[in-house]
Amino acid sequence: MQAPFVRPTRHVQEARKAHRTLYASRRRLGALKQVAINLIKEKVAGGNYKTLLKQNQPDGFDCPDRAWPDRTHASTFEFCENGAKALPAEATAKRVMPAFFEEHTVESLMSETDYELEQHGRLTDPLIYDAKRDRYVPIEWNDAFELIAAHLNKLDDPDRAAFYTSGRANNEAAFLYQLLVRMYGTNNFPDCSNMCHEATSRGLPHNVGIGKGTVTLDDFEHADTLPIFGQNPATNHPRMLGELRECAKRGATIVSINPLKERGLERFASPQHTLDMLSPKGVKISSVFIRPKVGGDFALIKGVAKRVLDVDFIAEHTVGFDAFADDLRAES
Repeated sequence: MQAPFVRPTRHVQEARKAHRTLYASRRRLGALKQVAINLIKEKVAGGNYKTLLKQNQPDGFDCPDRAWPDRTHASTFEFCENGAKALPAEATAKRVMPAFFEEHTVESLMSETDYELEQHGRLTDPLIYDAKRDRYVPIEWNDAFELIAAHLNKLDDPDRAAFYTSGRANNEAAFLYQLLVRMYGTNNFPDCSNMCHEATSRGLPHNVGIGKGTVTLDDFEHADTLPIFGQNPATNHPRMLGELRECAKRGATIVSINPLKERGLERFASPQHTLDMLSPKGVKISSVFIRPKVGGDFALIKGVAKRVLDVDFIAEHTVGFDAFADDLRAES
């Protein structure tokens, strides 16, 4: 027999509301605490804290962590927690002097994690590897340039060289870098973006005619439904949450599909909006949260495809549809 519904007393409801408010406040204070910890850990001078106020501003610089834009710069604080953590890593006062490598062989450094290596600080001098001593030793700037040029000039084809750069390089440095390499005669720019997008740039032109995403930022304003498939914006591109928040508030349906049920895709309290910060819940983002089993994404897509068939569009703009439809219909 089903138990009768019992409404909580007013005191219980108020206690729950107070608990949610306290939890939300602690969560936001936690984000501020982590920003402060990173500033202190990287030994960023107090006078450089104001650099955060230049981040993502018209007269400042782009976030070194993410490139998701805001439509307008309406706030002094135009950065997310990840961006505020990335900046101290660039502005760190910790330095790795040549004396550091007198005390550490390359073999000993290989035992450290990437994180541990970065915590030693920024390099101050150009270095060259001495195989006999298994150490990096200082080299003069002009000698370093001559050495690099000698290696590049010996190649019989510029395409035999690859010019790696970090995704954390600022836009200005990356612009000069690509000019140099293109003048040298190649377009070989492997970076962290290649790891993510090389497959799409090869596979998408064959299937949809273009090697990148076809959605623009303006499309968010007009979409009635947004499937967020396999993305984790709260962790990896949290500024996107501002766009999703606006979509949710105007009534768009947001369907999140990810085995990981990310908290930020459930509800989001925007630091740019006072009412969000005071609310114990924030703004509900996802209308539906689907968590397929790992490896089950293909079956999920086929299940959706069986039910979404715009025959007129397909007849006019695609080829090979009949074989695809037959395969769908054969699916259980």
